[in-house]
Amino acid sequence: MPEDRPTLPPVRLLSDAELARQALATPLLTRAVKLARWAGPETRVGAGGELVEEQLSAAAEVLGLGDEDGEGSAYASEAWRTAVDAGLVDVQEPQDAGMEDSGTVTAGESLALIASGGPQDILAIWLDSLEAVHADATAPVLDDLAELADAIGEDGEIDFDALDWDPDEEAEFLDGVLGNLYLLTAVEDGASEEPVPLPALAASMIVPDDMGEPTDDILEQVSEAMMRLDEQFRLLEPIGLVEYQPVDEALMAEESELSGAEPAAPVDEEDVSRYGLVKLTPLGRYGIRARMLQAGIHAPAVGDLADKGADVLLDGVAYFPELAARAETEQWLARRDPVGAARELLAAARGTDKGAPLRRLHCQQALALVGPQAEPAVREVLDDAELGGLARVWLAERGASEVPVPPESMIFWLAIDTIAAQLDAEGELEELQDLVEGLVGRHSGFFDAAWRVEHPATAEVLEAMGRLHREKGASKDARKAAFKARSRAGG
Repeated sequence: MPEDRPTLPPVRLLSDAELARQALATPLLTRAVKLARWAGPETRVGAGGELVEEQLSAAAEVLGLGDEDGEGSAYASEAWRTAVDAGLVDVQEPQDAGMEDSGTVTAGESLALIASGGPQDILAIWLDSLEAVHADATAPVLDDLAELADAIGEDGEIDFDALDWDPDEEAEFLDGVLGNLYLLTAVEDGASEEPVPLPALAASMIVPDDMGEPTDDILEQVSEAMMRLDEQFRLLEPIGLVEYQPVDEALMAEESELSGAEPAAPVDEEDVSRYGLVKLTPLGRYGIRARMLQAGIHAPAVGDLADKGADVLLDGVAYFPELAARAETEQWLARRDPVGAARELLAAARGTDKGAPLRRLHCQQALALVGPQAEPAVREVLDDAELGGLARVWLAERGASEVPVPPESMIFWLAIDTIAAQLDAEGELEELQDLVEGLVGRHSGFFDAAWRVEHPATAEVLEAMGRLHREKGASKDARKAAFKARSRAGG
């Protein structure tokens, strides 16, 4: 496989305006904005910028939350941290280090953008909020504050080894899980509507692909990962990254009672929802893609190529799934006049490099989307050695008049070019076999003529035809023809 093939399929995203609307509606950002508008010079914060204990009840009341069992204060504390991290409020620490709660709070630059900024401004604020929540989700789980105090050294730095916690490893694991969710949404027919069972998601990160029956040790690791992911998805849901049905608390109690006993029986499909179900939201797809791009990962989205040249388009959609390639091409065509677009596509389809046959195949598919208006541009290339066959096929399929009969050399050149494109696209084996056998069956003495075709891929295509053709005699003829083609080319 060529190294420049994308490792991720193109994802379909909502418009920036719709994504921004969804971002503003997320529970956590909504709460953070309310607290930012409530805060002022009288708001008391600690040395770390957090609301002091006495202010949390008031903040919970602003959010319309009760404070039974401290739940409202916990939500308020989380929303305040988000407001600080997203720049909705600015907190200036006290100048006197001995003063614990005299920091100054003012409105942050981001708060004004909530009301007056454009969609990109809103999404930037949301991404900052997501980063903060992601950091919280990958923080160590502590049984009590004493455990954290014991891990803080004399220099004030946290000894992660003492906590048996690797921050990089934890973040990498969560990012891997989110990456798997992202892959499941970037499917051929658009975003997947089916939530993913938490056990399957955890197993995708832990169970080796070549493992048959998982060992007890692997199953225990999966179970531990599930419980950690349950906590993390509970944190990530309020920022709108995922839709999450948590693990049934009654089930966790049952698991606790069974601890140390024989491994539990396999989960019944009807009960799988009790183990947690998760789905990436449209906003989540945007967020994970943004994080991937920031990390230098090539994560294409439909529409990325709309303002590029035809050469970039044809190379870019070369390995897209069919529906994604069509959607990308439609967006590209929508910005251009039909005849001009057709001319640009045909010019970009020329070439003798390895990717040229696949470019010509996608050019032909793009021209089908242009429709009859492309005919003047298509007729201009009827005498072109590389495009003449393609042009005749396009005209004939539309019942055009006065389509010149192609010379035999053009027929065989187009046959080699077509198979080369399909081989590069790595289509279904049976479809390739049908194409090969159909071409050979329609042209008597196909291999006697094919080895003479002046195409860079002739020998390679004939060798592939020898492997693909299911009739032994034709397969042998193809291999002989491939040998002749290589001998003629001096290789």
